[in-house]
Amino acid sequence: MKLAVFKEPNDQRVSIIPDVIAKLKDLGLEVLVEEGAGAEAFFPDAAYVEAGAQMATRSKLLQEAQIAISIRPISAEERQQFPTDTLLISEFQPFNDTQITDQLKSEGRPALSLDMIPRTTLAQSMDILSSMASIAGYKAVLEAARILPRYFPMMITAAGSIRPAKVLVLGAGVAGLQAIATARRLGAMVEAFDTRSAAKEEVKSLGAKFIEIEGAAEDTGAGGYAVEQSEAFLKRQREEVQLRASKSDIIITTAQVRGRKAPLLVPTTTVEKMREGSVIVDLAASTGGNCELTKDNELINHNGVFIYGNSSLASLMPQDASQLYSNNLINFIKLFVKEGALQLDTENEIIGSALITA
Repeated sequence: MKLAVFKEPNDQRVSIIPDVIAKLKDLGLEVLVEEGAGAEAFFPDAAYVEAGAQMATRSKLLQEAQIAISIRPISAEERQQFPTDTLLISEFQPFNDTQITDQLKSEGRPALSLDMIPRTTLAQSMDILSSMASIAGYKAVLEAARILPRYFPMMITAAGSIRPAKVLVLGAGVAGLQAIATARRLGAMVEAFDTRSAAKEEVKSLGAKFIEIEGAAEDTGAGGYAVEQSEAFLKRQREEVQLRASKSDIIITTAQVRGRKAPLLVPTTTVEKMREGSVIVDLAASTGGNCELTKDNELINHNGVFIYGNSSLASLMPQDASQLYSNNLINFIKLFVKEGALQLDTENEIIGSALITA
């Protein structure tokens, strides 16, 4: 059975790195990799060949793939070139792209959506969302430090003392916790907010202050995502954020509600109370943004406040991101490939959740 690894358009990552080729071959798979697929993540074609993969053109992969792996979904036009029973593995995001499941069904193509793998202890080693969120949280702080015209740590010099930067993190999931840890390592004073009360101890353990706002709705079955809140709660939340934001040098927002527009946490009125030179990094930019002024994949300046919207920061650290992605993938593939054959057990909780078309 041929497994094909595709080069990602507009993304420096690659879904499979040379180090896991041997593990795929042990499962009885023949691995084909698109020429140049790993180049931007610093995995040359020669490394794939040495690991036992076969390099091929994109057209060859489209014609021969029995399992097709990509981070970004292959276009509908290119999907027409696959054999009819090719299993597609990608991040289809059916909660955000409501048309994709029907499209794949109409094409008669089986598909596993990696972003639908349940975020449970059992599936932890396959959880690509958590792996990429951790990198995004780390990179968000580094990007903020790059843009901020001030120091992060307290500095005492002969020329005078510099106070430490104040960082506000909105959302203490995987990305938020990594952002907190990174900002603290750089010497910043950090406050964090999350609607989940369970996040309080995690935030405090990292040396940050947890902001509590009463009346938040919680759902332990939400898979690590926030849940939709009442308008009364959101009003109280925005008021508290505005109070904290006016004293912050940096705000990092990470809050997303699965299948819905990202909650508005930082309205324009809040931005306009921040001092000039302050920075907002919005990781929810692709689903509308937590900041009212966010533009996805853009850095804008509003009255001296920099707002950077980017939901794909993990792709800016392509080598480690690709390594983690590959490790998650191989653990997932082991569930349904046995001795070179597909065994898609829909009774399996992980496979059943990820299989969006059969």
